[in-house]
Amino acid sequence: MSKWQSERSIHEMLKDTPPLRESSDSITSGTEAKFSTSRSMSFPSAYVSPEMTPNGAANTSTLLRSSSTKLENLKNWSVSTYKCTKQLLYEKLGKSSRTVDTELEAQIEMLRETQRKYLNVLRLSTALAAQLSAASNTQRALGEAFADLAQKSPELQTQFLYNADTQRSLTRNGETLLAALHFFNSSLHTLANKSMEDTLLTIRQYEAARVEYDAYRSESEAAGTGAGGSGAGGEGVAARLERQRSVYGRLRDDSAVKLKLLHENRVKVMNKQLLLFHNAISAYFSGNNVALEAAVRHFSVPGALPVAPQQPPVTSHPIVTTHPSVPHAGTPP
Repeated sequence: MSKWQSERSIHEMLKDTPPLRESSDSITSGTEAKFSTSRSMSFPSAYVSPEMTPNGAANTSTLLRSSSTKLENLKNWSVSTYKCTKQLLYEKLGKSSRTVDTELEAQIEMLRETQRKYLNVLRLSTALAAQLSAASNTQRALGEAFADLAQKSPELQTQFLYNADTQRSLTRNGETLLAALHFFNSSLHTLANKSMEDTLLTIRQYEAARVEYDAYRSESEAAGTGAGGSGAGGEGVAARLERQRSVYGRLRDDSAVKLKLLHENRVKVMNKQLLLFHNAISAYFSGNNVALEAAVRHFSVPGALPVAPQQPPVTSHPIVTTHPSVPHAGTPP
């Protein structure tokens, strides 16, 4: 834009403006000035200052209190974590003593060792069940193969059918044994991974409370504000120490009660499951179908199928020798 055009546009703008007298009269007389209000700026309807709402002050106060509470909790957690970490480090370095309940500590260590051993038994028993399941599947396929060959080999039909029936009987007995093993494994899993773990959870809470109690006790001893001590800040340290001693004592009693109840439950459950395991395994591998059926029925094993009737011994079934000229083993020629 040239200089001439710029000056001309400015002159045109000046022509459109009201005279100075008119503007001053409108201002001094209090009359409304002739300005367009279409370009006036207004706040969006969604924007409302917190102080403008009826509950704005209350909401602000609630937010401040909530933030203050969170900061206070974070501060307490940080201080407690620092003290507990320091206490554990000093215990390992031998610079601080720890509160020890000899009887309870021995029971806790025995429980952890028992859980490790039970989990090992569960692992081995699960592997045994998997192997027996594979053997049962093989026996089922073998029985089907014998039955198929019996239809296609008239000269060996009797022998094939007898072996097919034997494999079917073993398969049914194997499924019954597997049901007993699954029941045993399920009970052992519940005992080791749920009942024992629930008790160990309480024990871990007890151990954490013990560390925190020892941390406050060490702080109290270092500040010279024991149970009857005094000093700067002594009342606060003594109060925290007494509160933590109460928490520690309560969790110690809870751990002792849970250990006792767990021991009674473990003896009751394992007495039943070990008897089932022994009777089922012995009956299956000795071929005693009646004892196997009695075992699963006595312990109400879920999913157990009725076992097949007792098969006659193999020697009682006539075996046709197709080559009489071939001597049997141990028979002189």
